[in-house]
Parts: sequence; structure tokens; C-alpha cells
Amino acid sequence: MKFRPCIDIHNGKVKQIVGSTLNDEKGSATENFVTDKGSAYYASLYRQHDLDGGHVINLNRRGSEFYDASYEQVMSALSAYPGGLMAGGGITAENAREYIDAGASHVIVTSYVFADGMISFDNLKRLAEAVGPEKVVLDMSCRFIDGSYRVVTDRWQKISDETVDEGLFEKLSDHCDEFLVHAVDAEGKSSGTDEKLIDILSRADRPVCYAGGISSLEDIRRLRDAGKDRVDFTVGSKLSIFGGDLGLEEIIECTR
Repeated sequence: MKFRPCIDIHNGKVKQIVGSTLNDEKGSATENFVTDKGSAYYASLYRQHDLDGGHVINLNRRGSEFYDASYEQVMSALSAYPGGLMAGGGITAENAREYIDAGASHVIVTSYVFADGMISFDNLKRLAEAVGPEKVVLDMSCRFIDGSYRVVTDRWQKISDETVDEGLFEKLSDHCDEFLVHAVDAEGKSSGTDEKLIDILSRADRPVCYAGGISSLEDIRRLRDAGKDRVDFTVGSKLSIFGGDLGLEEIIECTR
């Protein structure tokens, strides 16, 4: 189990939001934390603590008013920590290479792959041809709907037909290096981890990072147990650098 740091960008600023409130049409979201510090500040901080494998995400829709400003923040973070961060948000086979060339260790993709509510193997193939499957992280962030965890796309606003389970891992493992899964119903709420989902993630045959609801060191210990020490994690709103009460050093020590 490993701690993976994060940098979420919305409307050109580093923020922590309640994931389920993101609204493309209004360009809005319920905010837990907003800072005037640029993304490079946080990327440099993670670099100082030797925390790699984290992610920087553009939460604005491509073509929307703030997308370009958020894109610049993503690129700034990659420049500050070359090879230390994965990049996500609006990535396709056509633009994936520019993120890798800018310093991203991997590109993170959801909507491009889960197009029209189902897996597009054509898009997966094009992505692999552009950067190689070893540079691809598939984001299978999900919501619990009618008894199963359904992948959600387009910044967590559209429900796909795909269910997060061992069958989905098997179908996708040859096409990527890792999985990233936000428990969207818990994201940004500091309400505790979703141990049922974490148990499912522990069965993946690729590295997987869980995000959503972690609010204490005890939550991290429970995640270790539920995930059989195989599921990595990220913490957002509860981090002291994002206005919370958990320090980076505390979390690093807890994972040792």
C-alpha cells in the first residue's frame, strides 16, 4: 500500500471539491478548499517528500471557459515534478503524447475510453499506439447504483453501462499499466472509506489507487485491511495543505 498525492485543478485554481457536485453547464462545484498557490507549489512539495505516482487532474471540460487556464496549471505541475505525476482531464490519443513529453509519467483516461457508456476498444488501441499501454492509467471512478459500482464519465456526471468488478479488470488489464478509482459518492466528503469497493479493487491484477472519503489515520489502516495491503490511496480535503488536519508526514509514517 502506497500513498499517492493529488492536485485537482478547477477553473484555473488548485481546489478540493465535493466530486458529486461538479456541474459542467454552470462551471461550478461545491468547494472544500481553494488556494492562490499554483500547482507547481504542490508538485514541488511532493517532490521534496519523494512522493511519486500521484496525479494532477484538469476538472474542466475541453472547450469550456476555464479549460485553458486549468490546462496551464496541469502543465506547470508536470514541469515542476517531471516523471513524478500522472496527468488527466480531456486526454485522447491525439493529445496524450504532449502530456508525456511535458513530464507526465502516465496519462489518465476515462471518457475517451468509456465512450457512449461502454468500452471503446478502438480508442484504447489508438491510445496505446500513441503512448504505449505502459503509460496509460484507466480511471474507473464509480457510483453505487442499483446494487453495483457503475463507472461514471465526463467528470463523474454520466453513468456508463460498465460495472467495476473482476470481469472489467480482466478486460482492460492488457491495455493499461494501472487503474485509478474515485468513490464518487464519498469524494470530498471526508465520510470514511468504501470498504466494499476497496475489497473489489484488491482483486485487480494491476496496481490500483483508491480515492474518496479518507478522513483519518484509522481510515487508512482500515483501507490497508480491506485492500489486503494491495490498494494504494490518495487523500485530498483532509490534508493540512488543503485546509484539513492530516499532515503529509503523518500519512507517510502511517504507511511505513
